[in-house]
Amino acid sequence: MPLTPVLLGLGSNIGREEHLRAGLDALAGFLHEIHCSPVFESQPVGIKSGPFYNLVVAATTDLPLMELDRRLKFIEADNGRYAPDRKGLPLDIDVLLYGDLVGSFDGLALPRAEVLKNAFVLWPLALVAPERLHPGEGRSFAELWATAQIQQQLWPVPFEWQGRQLTPADLLQAFPAPSL
Repeated sequence: MPLTPVLLGLGSNIGREEHLRAGLDALAGFLHEIHCSPVFESQPVGIKSGPFYNLVVAATTDLPLMELDRRLKFIEADNGRYAPDRKGLPLDIDVLLYGDLVGSFDGLALPRAEVLKNAFVLWPLALVAPERLHPGEGRSFAELWATAQIQQQLWPVPFEWQGRQLTPADLLQAFPAPSL
């Protein structure tokens, strides 16, 4: 099967570093050519909880869409996502784009609507895949971010995975965390 480009959104609001690293390690076991965006911290959207860490992963896969989604659910489960006594969101992994597919696929809507609605998705996308076109909008993620009217606070945070600093120092200096 040929390789398909995918963009995945990862987020966590409990054990954030531990769960994001575990998710990235698991993804590295079956995805190819993984590139990670910087990691951002933001206040929760749509739920009452502590702040989230979010990032976007650009990669390629030889898995069909539904098999990819199934594996992502297993990774989430391995990190406590579906535990009955969980007190937050340990790990959330969403398929944002799979190739240039547009539509609903066994209940999975692509591209994911959150791409255009949430800064914690669009800004990382603009950094990891700036020239990539949104299949429904026909504009690049960099252009979509530059013209976005999203009222959401987020800021880059230092984050290391497999010995690599995912968030560049210049980004951290340009957008310091607010005093909360």
